[in-house]
Amino acid sequence: MKQIIKGEGEILADLPIDKKYYNKLDIDGFSKMMNSPTCSYKFYWLEAIVQLISANKKEAAYDEIINKMISNAWYPVLEYHIHLSGIYGEGIIKDNLEKAVLRLQKLSGLANNASDVEIINKLLEFSEDKELGTYKKDLTKNVPYKALSGFANRGVEKINLESSAGRMMEYYNKLSQTEILLPYTFNDGKSLKRVITFQEDWFQMIRDNTVNILGWIQLEKVRWLQNNNPEVPGLVYKLTSADEKIRKLENARKLWDAVMEITPIIDVFKGEPINTQEYDLDHFIPHSFVMNDELWNLMPMDSIWNSRKNNKLPKWDLFFSKFADNQFILYEKMHEKPGIYKLYEACYRDNLHSIWANQELYRKGNSREEFCKILDKNMHPVYDSARRQGYQIWNLA
Repeated sequence: MKQIIKGEGEILADLPIDKKYYNKLDIDGFSKMMNSPTCSYKFYWLEAIVQLISANKKEAAYDEIINKMISNAWYPVLEYHIHLSGIYGEGIIKDNLEKAVLRLQKLSGLANNASDVEIINKLLEFSEDKELGTYKKDLTKNVPYKALSGFANRGVEKINLESSAGRMMEYYNKLSQTEILLPYTFNDGKSLKRVITFQEDWFQMIRDNTVNILGWIQLEKVRWLQNNNPEVPGLVYKLTSADEKIRKLENARKLWDAVMEITPIIDVFKGEPINTQEYDLDHFIPHSFVMNDELWNLMPMDSIWNSRKNNKLPKWDLFFSKFADNQFILYEKMHEKPGIYKLYEACYRDNLHSIWANQELYRKGNSREEFCKILDKNMHPVYDSARRQGYQIWNLA
């Protein structure tokens, strides 16, 4: 990976840029474009600009950029209930980008995994919606010029960074023309119709370094989102649509198949024996929250009911004890039958990474009560975190 020289003897490795651009451009100022965020907007603003430039756009209206921001935030907000800038008391959402996503989903009914084209088309269709428009306009109040603050006061003319939006845009346009070339300048227009023009040298630099720049933005975005969603596991995997093929259940299924060859397993939800020829291996706490296939969270269940359960949480008080009973049966059989234990060992690579499960839950000698107590102690906090994050309870009725 190439490194860029931030200052004399100082290296910033998170943003590798081809060194040929150092003589022309203020790369240090660019590296500060996401500094000191108060909301998620800076990350999504710069990401959208880089994507538009990579699509050969030389200029863009605020509306086009913000539509791209909404599209980029769509999947993590809707599929994984990620809060882009945290929440206030009583679950009130802070971030207007997140509110815009939720509003468009309510208006359009688009799926959580809707494509960029589908989302952009719906944004155009509902462009006259007042509530959605309010959220979008709010995103234009600060971020377009606040994102350039890393370039401010590096030339002769100084400015108070708390100056009005109009004064800041006038300052940056003049700065770019006379002292320090900026990535973009501001044209005429009001609100969402205002256009920014991408400066040619920056346009070329961004096109030549798109992959590195987007990777840097992703890293900074993950840091921000993880800080605002401290209870969410595996957040780095939740920013884009997940490939179902990454789920690794083959060895876990072989293990459950072997257990059910010698003893029936009762479906947690139906209360009937599992049909061993037609069942799914599912997650008690949704995969979309835990983002892993740990054995302690897996259960065989009816395929049709699995599709009904979808991305919801079972009622803990009604179903956890039944789930734990099935887990204990698996535990008993693997310690009784050497062949089943070998299948259990085959799960180490994909399904047995939790230290507490390896050292406590699956160790030999646990009674049923001890086993279920360990499982409850470790699963219940994860379940409660998913509830707080907004995962719904599955109503079987």
